[in-house]
Amino acid sequence: MLSQTLAVARKPGAEAIGPALPQLPALRLARYRFTAVFERDLELPAFAGSLLRSVFGLALRRGACMTGAPRCEPCPLYRTCAYPAIFACPPRPTQFDQQFSQVPNPYVMEPPPLGTCRLPAGQALAWHQVLIGTDTLRQLPLLAHAWERALRSGWGEQRVRGRLAQLELVDDAGRGEPVLDAGTRRLRPHEPALAWPVKIASASFDAAHLDFETPMRLQHEGRPLRPAELSPRKLVADLLRRCNLMLDLHLGIRPVPFDAPALVAHAAALDDDRSALRWREDTRWSARQRQEVPLGGVLGRWTLRGDLQPLLPWLWLGQWLHVGKNATHGLGGYRLVLEGPGR
Repeated sequence: MLSQTLAVARKPGAEAIGPALPQLPALRLARYRFTAVFERDLELPAFAGSLLRSVFGLALRRGACMTGAPRCEPCPLYRTCAYPAIFACPPRPTQFDQQFSQVPNPYVMEPPPLGTCRLPAGQALAWHQVLIGTDTLRQLPLLAHAWERALRSGWGEQRVRGRLAQLELVDDAGRGEPVLDAGTRRLRPHEPALAWPVKIASASFDAAHLDFETPMRLQHEGRPLRPAELSPRKLVADLLRRCNLMLDLHLGIRPVPFDAPALVAHAAALDDDRSALRWREDTRWSARQRQEVPLGGVLGRWTLRGDLQPLLPWLWLGQWLHVGKNATHGLGGYRLVLEGPGR
């Protein structure tokens, strides 16, 4: 499970985190924990994010589609249907000079820990899904129904059936608030919003550790970068690009509250330690391409040192948004640990 807590490792005598972030609204963004129990033993791939995305997408389409059209784009309901709005987000104008033929979907799948390959019958399986934006959060009843439908249909080659045992809203400390009534199967009223962490914007720390818990694929000219090829500049550029689009398209924050070119240039001056990073090779089956496709990426701890203060809010937000290719599948998920304070 990915922790969304901002873990702060302080030196003896360290002062509290400094002044608050500039005035920004709470983010309409939430992490939900789904817990299921299966009737029989279940075999899972070592990285289950793509499996979760596949079963979710299929069940969501069956529950949301009104026309039964084989493709979404020609359908007259393409721009109003919940399925493409969540799972295959239609392109639309942004505030940027560059326009995009593909835009990020307003959710992130967070699978069980790597290596969860066999689940005995009756044992609980938990995964998370981050929902981004007011429009997406309003669809939570439909999404919960899609997960229940997917579980009834069965997972894996053996079509092992299960039931949704619990649905929780997970707060910024990792605590779960049950939002699914076990008796009525209805969702309880709750307030899904993520507050910016108090005082992080002006804090000073000696180091920021990014603990990657799912493979991260930063790419250059279509080729994934190995640990020796990475740089803080590339990390921050890719993360800010994702933050830019999510804030603009799904969270309604315009203009984006940072100067991306300046922050990317700032990141180029940071020192970093990639000695604890390792490459993990993996593949996934693509039903669309009808073949195995690469899913490898970088795991482990990446440490950044230097003037971290301007970057901290966005490194923090990246714990929900993830970074790199296939973030929607759950790749590029990390936990931020701050060490300090700095001088």
